[in-house]
Amino acid sequence: MAVQKRNRTKGKAASRRRQARMKKYMKIGLICLVMVFMVLGVLKIVKPDIFAGKYRERIGEHIDAAKPEINVQLLTVNPYSRPGTETNKITGIVVHYTANPGATAMNNRDYFESLKDNHENQVSSNFVVGLEGEIVQCVPTWEVAYASNSRNIDTVSIECCHPDETGEFTDETYRSMVQLCSWLCLKFGLDENDVIRHYDVTGKNCPKYFVENEEAWNVFKENIKLAIENSR
Repeated sequence: MAVQKRNRTKGKAASRRRQARMKKYMKIGLICLVMVFMVLGVLKIVKPDIFAGKYRERIGEHIDAAKPEINVQLLTVNPYSRPGTETNKITGIVVHYTANPGATAMNNRDYFESLKDNHENQVSSNFVVGLEGEIVQCVPTWEVAYASNSRNIDTVSIECCHPDETGEFTDETYRSMVQLCSWLCLKFGLDENDVIRHYDVTGKNCPKYFVENEEAWNVFKENIKLAIENSR
């Protein structure tokens, strides 16, 4: 019985030691967790761009439902049209025109792809909207496209096809432009005022029809606003 009593005493002592170690580890873990949260809090105050400047997308059934049909034909990663550089947080959508009357969306996409071999230029776009409303994606939205100069790093670019020198878009192209812009606004938490022209970045006459017809541009933005509201 004395032996059993000693064993019980040893067992209780071992149990107490285990509990003490467990409490110690939990205390250390809690301290580490508090320190991590403190560091993150300080970083958010001192250098908020660490968090705010990162690329991110919103998700939701209404966003998925608003997505237009997109033909994904990504360019080969290369220094002339798809550098593979990550974007920052997307804060705008830039509308362009191809300045190539009659060319299709795939014609323009294939031109971007050819630059990897001929090195003629450094140019591309995330999307190209065609004459019949088809949408071709050339560069992921989380990667830089060579389209909008100083705004390449924080915008998504859309090149739009047109049938003639006026730069005016077909009805099919126009409808797809509205749908694509509204979906991208939903995806990145933007509104119609975050949709801009290449002209608004550099002063270039692009997209020609919307630069030379300010009222048409305002109507286009209003249509984007309505599309966004109808998607919520």
